[in-house]
Amino acid sequence: MQLGIGSYTYGWGIASINHSVQLSLNEHDLIDKAIQFDVQLLQIGDNIPLHEFDEHRLQLFESALKQNNIALEIGAKGLTSKHLQRYILLCKRFSAKILRFIIDGEGYEPDVSEAIKIIQGETEALVQNNITLALENHDRLKAKEYAEIINCVGSKQVGICLDTVNSMGAGEGLETIIDILAPLTVNLHIKDFGIIRLPHKQGFIIDGRVAGKGMLDIPKLLQKLKNYNRCHTAILEQWVPPEKDSQATIKKEQDWAQMSMTYLKNVVQ
Repeated sequence: MQLGIGSYTYGWGIASINHSVQLSLNEHDLIDKAIQFDVQLLQIGDNIPLHEFDEHRLQLFESALKQNNIALEIGAKGLTSKHLQRYILLCKRFSAKILRFIIDGEGYEPDVSEAIKIIQGETEALVQNNITLALENHDRLKAKEYAEIINCVGSKQVGICLDTVNSMGAGEGLETIIDILAPLTVNLHIKDFGIIRLPHKQGFIIDGRVAGKGMLDIPKLLQKLKNYNRCHTAILEQWVPPEKDSQATIKKEQDWAQMSMTYLKNVVQ
């Protein structure tokens, strides 16, 4: 399985905390990070929306990827026919084999039948361009609903981008989503996590951890996915609890990425 980083490896950095240009990261910074970690895979998600780039910016990014021999996976959110078509063209341009999509967008939550209809309308384009659409499990739909979408579409070019924490927002634990979605997984988001009880004992907090330091059994997960031989790329994602100021948060995120990639390069590759 090929290991890479993504724009959600650095969620705080990409978000430009307090709109600080000095602290914010862009697509070229992520290429530099990939080079630093000696990986040849980068996934750009919806927090760096490629469809908003002008032609000059697209050309510069495309050139930098080729120059550094880094493969790109592309991510988006808001699964409408028009948006899916737009991102299939971007994948074609960048020779991206994985198109990761979050179904929901701002004020947009299509039901299962609508999602199936939209994807079926573009399946031929996915096949023709050898692009695999990877639907990310998020925190509205249940794992069985994602499985229903994939199975109803019935194409090898459509599968799941398995996020290891998101479905907790839908009330489902890791074992449940792995049992249901592992056979359909074509792309993996490795996001380690911890669960701690609040001081008053009435409730829990789920937060991120350095990869290998939390509750996620990464070797077991990788072995499970290996059994199905559909998932060939894994992207480090992080939920880094913020510090009191922006600079400390950014530094913490960078430190976590370094420790996580050191661990993951031993167990993934």
